[in-house]
Amino acid sequence: MSKTSPGEFFRQVRNEAGKVVWPTRKETITTAIMVLIMTVLLAVFFLGIDSALGAIVKFLIGLIG
Repeated sequence: MSKTSPGEFFRQVRNEAGKVVWPTRKETITTAIMVLIMTVLLAVFFLGIDSALGAIVKFLIGLIG
């Protein structure tokens, strides 16, 4: 494995960074909205699951006590 000089390393980094394709503003906004929608849906789902399990546990504790 050959050693790369710091100057060559930074040239390679700059060259690779130039190949990066950044998302457009519209793509970024669309993706952010989709993430927010999925977050809300999952929050509601887990709220329902948590409430159902809590009710089951309260019922079972009520049978004991």
